[in-house]
Parts: sequence; C-alpha cells; structure tokens
Amino acid sequence: MALVVPSPIDKKRVKVYELRNNDWFDRGTGFCTGRVVEDESRIYVESEDQPERMLLESRISKDDGYQKQQDTLIVWTESSGTDMALSFQEAEGCAAIWEFVSQVQQHLMALGVPDDALSDDAVDNFTNPLTLPRPELSNLDEIAALMRTVIATPQGRDSLSKLVITEDYIRKLVPLVSMAEDLESLDDLHHLCNIMKMLVLLNDTQIIEHVVSDDVVMGVVGALEYDPDFPTHKANHRRYLNDRSKYKEVVPIQDVAIKKKIHSTWRLLYLKDVVLARILDDPTFSVLSSLIFFNQVDIVSHLHGNTAFLEELFGIIDDPSAPHSRKKDAVAFIQNCCVIAKNLQAPGRQNLYGNFIQNGLLRIINFALLNSDPSIRVAGTDILVAMIDHDVSTVRAYIIRSTQDNKRPLTDTLIELLLIENDLGVKAQAADAIKVLLEPPPPQPPPNTEPAGRNSGEFISKLRGTVPPNPQIDSFIQNFYDNSANKLFKPLTDLEKRKSLTDLSFQEVSLFHHLIDILMFLIRSHHYRSKLFIFSEGLPARIAQLLNCPQKHLKLSALKFFRTCIGSQDEYYIQQMTRNFLFEPILNIVYDTMPRDNLLNSVCLELFEFVKRENIKAVIVHVVENYRDKLEEIRYVDTFQTLILRYDQSQGYNPEADTTLFGQDQDGTPSRSNVNGNQRWQGVKEMDAAEEAYFNTSDDEDELANRKVPAKRHTLVNGNSPLARSLVDYPDDEEETLNANTRGIERKPVEKINAQAVENNASSTAPVGSVPPPERLSEKRRREEDDEEDELGKLSTSKRRSSSISSTSSGVSVGSNSSNILRRKKPFISTSKDPTVGGDKIKISLAGRTSSDTDTKQD
Repeated sequence: MALVVPSPIDKKRVKVYELRNNDWFDRGTGFCTGRVVEDESRIYVESEDQPERMLLESRISKDDGYQKQQDTLIVWTESSGTDMALSFQEAEGCAAIWEFVSQVQQHLMALGVPDDALSDDAVDNFTNPLTLPRPELSNLDEIAALMRTVIATPQGRDSLSKLVITEDYIRKLVPLVSMAEDLESLDDLHHLCNIMKMLVLLNDTQIIEHVVSDDVVMGVVGALEYDPDFPTHKANHRRYLNDRSKYKEVVPIQDVAIKKKIHSTWRLLYLKDVVLARILDDPTFSVLSSLIFFNQVDIVSHLHGNTAFLEELFGIIDDPSAPHSRKKDAVAFIQNCCVIAKNLQAPGRQNLYGNFIQNGLLRIINFALLNSDPSIRVAGTDILVAMIDHDVSTVRAYIIRSTQDNKRPLTDTLIELLLIENDLGVKAQAADAIKVLLEPPPPQPPPNTEPAGRNSGEFISKLRGTVPPNPQIDSFIQNFYDNSANKLFKPLTDLEKRKSLTDLSFQEVSLFHHLIDILMFLIRSHHYRSKLFIFSEGLPARIAQLLNCPQKHLKLSALKFFRTCIGSQDEYYIQQMTRNFLFEPILNIVYDTMPRDNLLNSVCLELFEFVKRENIKAVIVHVVENYRDKLEEIRYVDTFQTLILRYDQSQGYNPEADTTLFGQDQDGTPSRSNVNGNQRWQGVKEMDAAEEAYFNTSDDEDELANRKVPAKRHTLVNGNSPLARSLVDYPDDEEETLNANTRGIERKPVEKINAQAVENNASSTAPVGSVPPPERLSEKRRREEDDEEDELGKLSTSKRRSSSISSTSSGVSVGSNSSNILRRKKPFISTSKDPTVGGDKIKISLAGRTSSDTDTKQD
C-alpha cells in the first residue's frame, strides 16, 4: 500500500541541534521540508548558506518518540540513538512539520506491516485503550496502583502519557491537594505525591511543560511537599515559588511569550535542582535540561536583538537619578545573562557579548567592581571573568584605550579590589583575572614546519623561541610593569617595616598567598621584565620574611616561590638568592622540623634534592661554605652530606685522604700519590721515577750533599784547583732540549760555573767518567739515524764535540763576567772526551763559588 501523506510545500526556516555529551551542538541553520520518497517519509533540512549541503536527512518511523515542545521545537531520537532537535523560527512552521510527522506515524500504525508491526502488548493497548477512574480522595490508592502497573512497559508509558494529556488529568488532580490538606489526610497527600512523581518521570515534554504552567504548578509542587519517604517532614516549595520578590523586572519586557518563558524556565530550574533532585533519573534530567536550554536560547536571542531594551538597561547605570536598588538589579540581570551565555554555542555567545560591549559592558564592570555593595562587587567580578573567558583581547584593548585617555584602567580597579576585598572568593577571582590579562600569547609553530616533526624535541625547543610579537599584549604588559606592578605588590614591600609577623589577619594571609602566586606566574611568563622588577623591589627578601610566620600554608607558598626561582636555573635568580643569604631561613625550617616527615620538611628537602640532582654549583658552594656546621648535623637524609661531598671534590679535597691536599707519609716526605685521583687533577700524567726524585729532594739537601763531594773528587791532570763546571748543552741542540722538556724530561740543577777555570783547561782536559753518565737524547737520535757507522767513527765525533763544549762554555762564562755568576738549570748530559787529553776525570764541584773567588782567578 502506497504511503499517501500530504507534505508541507513551503520551506520552514529552522535550526538543527544534536545532543553530544549532554550538550546541544548547533549543526547550522537551514530550511526544513517533509517529503515522501519511494514510500518513505523523510525530514530534510537544506543549509541556508550552502543549499546543496544537507544538514539533516531523517527517516520517520513510528517508534522514534517524536515530541513537540512549546510551539517551536520538535525533539526525537534517531534509530542510532542520537537525540536530535529542530528549533523553528515561527510556530506555524513547527506546526506544519509536526502535522506531517503525526500523519506519517498514524499511517504506519494503521499499515501494520512486518517491519513496523506493533507488538502484541501494543495491539492490546490500542484495541483496549487505557482508562483511569475519575480522581477522588477515595480512589487515590487505586489510581496509584494502576499507574504503577502501566508504567512497567514502554507501551504503557506512552499510553499513560497520551491519556494524561488528552483528558487533562493533572488539572483534575490539583484540587484534591487542598482538599486533603483541609482534611489533614496525610495518607491521601502521600498518594498524591506518588502520583505526581510518576507523571513527571514519564519523561514527556508536554506533561512537564504543563506541570510548570501558571495554573497547575502550585498544585503539583504542593503535592510533592508531602514525600512519603519523610512522613514527618514537609517542604515549603509553594512559599518559595509564590514569593514575587524573586522575580524583578528591571526593564519592562513587552513580549508576553518571552516573559512566560522566563517564568517557566525559573520553575524548571527549581524543579530540577530542588524538588526532584533526589529522585531524578537520567532521562528526566535530560528532558528538563533540554527544555531549560532551548528556553534560555530563545530568551537571550530576543534580548540581545532588542536594541531599545539594551539601551534602557545599560542607561540605568549612567543615570544619576536611578536608585541604588535599580542599579543593583541591572548588574544582577547582566550577570544572569552572562551565566546563560556560557551554555550557548559560539555564534550566539559572540552576538550577545558584541551587543553588550557596544552598549557599555566594560563600563558596567568598572562600576560594579568599585561599588561599596559586596553583592554588586561579586556580580561585577563574575561578569568580568565571563568576559575574559570569552575574549580577553577586547578587555586588553579597553584597558589600553583608557590609559591613553588618562582614565583609570581596569587593571588598577582589579588591583584595588584584590588588596581591599574581604570576600575570599572575590579575591581569588580578581587574582585569576589579573593573571589571564597578563598571560602572553601561546607559541605558534613556524609557517614552514613539517607536521611529521612537530612532536620532536628540536621542534619544541625552536617553538619556545619563535613566539610572534603581539604589539597589543607587549604594550599592555609594559604598561602594567610601569604603572601598576608597584601598587599590586606594595603589601609585600611594606613587610620590611614590620618587625613581627605573628599578628597577620586571615585576609592578609590570603592576600600574600595570591601575590606570591601572581609572582610565580610572572616568573614563568615574563622572563626579562619580571626579573628586573622582582629584584629591583627586593621582593625575594620580603618573601623570605614570610618563612617566619606561624601560618604553615603561607610558608608553603613562600617555599613554592623559591622553588620556582631555583627550578628556572637562571643564574641571576640564584645569584640574588645567594647574595642575600635567602637559603638560611629555608635551612632553618629543615633544622627545626627534622626528622618529622611533614609537608614543610618535605618541600624543603625536595628543593635541596633538586639542587643536588641538577648539580647547581653556585648554590652548593654557597650553602656549604656558609652553613657547613648545620648541614653536618642533618643526617637523617643523605642529601646534605652529598652536597658537602660534592663541594669538597670541587675544591680538590678527597675525603678518603688526610685533611691536607698532599698527604704525609710516615717518614715525613710529601706524597702526591693521591693527587691524580682527585677530580680537580683529572688528565694530569703520573710522574716517573726521575720526576718523583726531583720533587722529593729539596735544594738544601742538594747543597749539603755537594759540600761532601770534594773528598771523593779526582784532581785534574794539570794540577789546577778543582772547578765547578756545568755540562752545558751544545748550542745547536738547544731546540732539541726544549722539545725534550715539553715531553716531561726534567732537568736537574747545576751550581755556579768557574768561568776562568773552564777557559784555562778547555784545550788540555777531557773528562773521562769512571761511571757512564746518562746518555744524551741528541746523541741517541743521531746513533739511531746512523746505524751503519762503526764505534770508532762515533767516538771521534764525540771527541770533536767535546772540544766545542769547552769553547762554548768559555764564551758563556766571559759574556757573563759582569755578574760573575751563571745559574742555569740543565739536564745531566753525557760527557765527551777531549782528543788531546785522555784518561783523567774532570773535577766537578757542585758547591757554588763566590764572586770574590772568581775575580781572584781571573786576575
């Protein structure tokens, strides 16, 4: 059988909503039509901006639970379980589409095809329609039992809903409430309460809208006052709803439908939050929330689109003749609008705030924050926070414009509110507003960044330094530091004049907590400006004073500030803290609270543990050098002992050795065996035996030994007196000797040279050593290069060099005749043999000769 249902021809302007995560999402605005295509009835919504795009295409079925709410709203659940809603611009359009849906569902019911065939229970319900007895006090228990049986099945719930709406059953029950109260029949009142609960929990929008209507609502909530679960208690819902002082019409609203929606929405909120709060299930909660949401959308849309209404509303604040109570109501009305706007979609919220700002919203905020009435200040703070959450750039621009016009900026108003307000909630909101206004823009990725590399550490490090400058934000922040920061932190700077902090009030403690929190925010956000301001005002020293106050939570805030400074690892912060000895009060807290594992002690330990883990050397050196005795007494954790150990290692001290850098052995000889094991001397070569002997022998011991040498010396062949003769290097080997010195070959000292004796004996003497002297490095090299020469050739070469030694030594001695003494350190080298003299040794005197002796020889 073909489906023949007249479909609406005209397109109806409508908004499409979809329920996502208990929030209605706006799909868009378009034009709605109902069509029958291939025996299937569907609802189509074409986009208003893009006609070729379809916002909605929904197939109508008989069990989708379509509901018409108010005059402009249709709500249903798709077969996939998604809740949908159509909000029509006009009631006529909603009625046309609803008529189309109703006819389609009736036609599907009549067909009874296998696809959409009704169940046996539903067929029985339709063949035997549900009936309820006429409500009277005598049969209330029977009505309650029958309803309880019917609502056990979904079909029964639908049948009961239709019966209640068709016969206007609730209106018949309302008079029984006053009758039972007059008779003081508590059982009948309990039956009426159960009946009203079951009717509301049917989740039918038409029933709920009927319940909150003007002529029914008092009877319904009156019955709900007598809850059988609390037989000895009675609620006072009617007295609250009858209180007309709750509803204040600041500016007359001419539209009767909007006024009715305002009253209905207020009652729905009371029903959801108070009356049914204990028994409310999820489906009923969803229905109530949907009704409230769509009512609020209609109300706000009407108000912000009414220019005359807004002008009169915002003009109340500027009217000097307006009473204070009316101004207070105007601020409260704007506050309620801003609270409602939080639940709106972005376009609706943007339109609302745009119209409010054009009519002077920020001026209203300034008025409210400076008002002496605490309730107005609270409302003004709520409006400001909502405005900042919506668009902080608009608020910044307004503050900059006020500064340029030499008017009081909004930041100064917030600072004054934070400093003088006694309400802790307002203080917290003012502090949060200041931080949001001073927040720098988030870092933006470079324009030519590959998406694949955005998660890498290199990309993130580049991102931190590529924040594009924003002139508006920079100007705003700079103006804050120039004009407002001193006022904000004046309570902290005034601490310098206080000798005791034991008499802090609760408001002062809260204020200091917020100021420290703002300071930490500035350190993290404004690296350079905050650094200069904080230490120019001496704020760290003032915050260190708070470590001596009796309030532990304020001490924790101060410790958190110092932890933020240390955690930044900025040399400037660390330098200022060490220079002003700000670690002393922190160590005092550790010392006073040990070994208790309380929060204060744990925070201090975590700070020093961070210093140890990050190895911040400036802090380690400062703490150990100034408070070493106190650190050594804290032994219940190893943190401070580790700091001392690291300090000692950095200073070249090895705790495993003695207290001196070079330990002494049993014979009193200095030992350098532990030097290379120290971290400070890493990379230094260990000495060989010659070096060790040189360092272990003093010059005094050498001179004492040299005085005993002449008893063992041999006299020269020519009978001359013994002479002190240096075994100098050859002139052409000086460069090789210097190279040898750089490779670690130490030279041993040689005493004075008797220049005259060397000159007289240069041609007639030749040293012949009984014990072979150490081999010259240059000779060794030549022997390695000339492997093919025989021993005689090398001997003759050595003799020729011996003659050159004498002449060279003479030249050196004569050239230094003015001073008569030549002191040079050279290595011991092998002596050469003179070809003219053989067999005899040269007498070598290591004892120094005086200047007078040398002059006598020359004469």
